[in-house]
Amino acid sequence: MDVSELKALISEGENFKIEFKRQFSSIEKIAKELIAFANTKGGMILFGVDDDGTICGVESEKSEMDLLYEAAHEYCEPPIEPIVQVIELNRKDVVVAIIKESETKPHRLQDYKDYLSKDSKVYIRINDKSVVASREVVKILQGESPDSEPLSIIIGENERRLFKYLEDNERITVKDFAKLVNISERRASRTLVNLVRAGVIRIHTEERLEYFTSAF
Repeated sequence: MDVSELKALISEGENFKIEFKRQFSSIEKIAKELIAFANTKGGMILFGVDDDGTICGVESEKSEMDLLYEAAHEYCEPPIEPIVQVIELNRKDVVVAIIKESETKPHRLQDYKDYLSKDSKVYIRINDKSVVASREVVKILQGESPDSEPLSIIIGENERRLFKYLEDNERITVKDFAKLVNISERRASRTLVNLVRAGVIRIHTEERLEYFTSAF
């Protein structure tokens, strides 16, 4: 990346694939951002850029890079390998961390109190924020891994009722589907996740709402 490309990115402001950081905050917070980008479609973190796009620069690019690699390797499971560049802009150094979409999803925030705890948080990117992924999204991310088990689905009465519901309604939630076909929410969740993986329905995640729609 050159200076003109960096200026263009900053002019766009924070978004789905760009995060500004005035300075390196806590390792856990940076690890969360790395995880969210790796679990979604990739992105960049620009250190030394304020929320409004002001170039403030970093005090020590080496310290920022050391902390960044510590966050990526020690606080992300599995570890993440960002591509890091230092670019001088307005006589100030900006550290650019490029995170590619991962092939080993889902990445979790490492919990040292309980090593590889099942409660370790998985983050994804929604608009310009990194948020905790739902159980359904985590399962879908697991299904995207090359090591995941082959998908096998059976279209039964519950699935047919779901399709009919989505013909007449725009969306459905896990809770609504469980009530519709009178099954547990856990079973409803599993069915919806498998149908998402099969490409039959789509999942939509917002900050306080998650729902499913027909893919057709």
